Amino acid sequence: MTAPIPRPSPHHRHDGDGWVECSFGGEPHRHWGRFGAAGLFLARRSPDGRVADVVLQHRALWSHHGGTWGIPGGALASGEDVVAGALRESAEEAGIVPAAVRIIGQHTVDHGLWRYTTVVAEPAGSARIEPRATDAESLEVRWVSRRSVSRLPLLPAFAVALPSLLALCDRPEVSSI
Repeated sequence: MTAPIPRPSPHHRHDGDGWVECSFGGEPHRHWGRFGAAGLFLARRSPDGRVADVVLQHRALWSHHGGTWGIPGGALASGEDVVAGALRESAEEAGIVPAAVRIIGQHTVDHGLWRYTTVVAEPAGSARIEPRATDAESLEVRWVSRRSVSRLPLLPAFAVALPSLLALCDRPEVSSI
């Protein structure tokens, strides 16, 4: 008899859940995360040291910008630092074990009242990471080849940040595993 396929867990709730409104750049914006938010951009490299694949999350249809692809992430809890928050969110949403990743950088979008920090990482040493949807916030989570990312409907803010994230990963000083 085979084991039943685990069903995604219900939503993970904490005191940081909630909307924040700002008027950065004179335009109204609505952001998730009372204390800001963070996500994990996890990349693995080809033998030449360049990013070959990244972990992406196909967002649940009911979520903000549902149906688009982005990275596992979400609201920070009060007092939670961005690295801890990004690792917690990626564990909750994508089954990524925090000890299996090596942090190589950060990219922050700062709207004054609200910030989103993308924590950039790669598999640690010889860690084999098999991401998967582990809660109801994801339709799918998987490795996507670098050349295929642009063919997906991307979360708008992620699409804007993607070139900077890839450039950060491709810097020579972080290209060795």
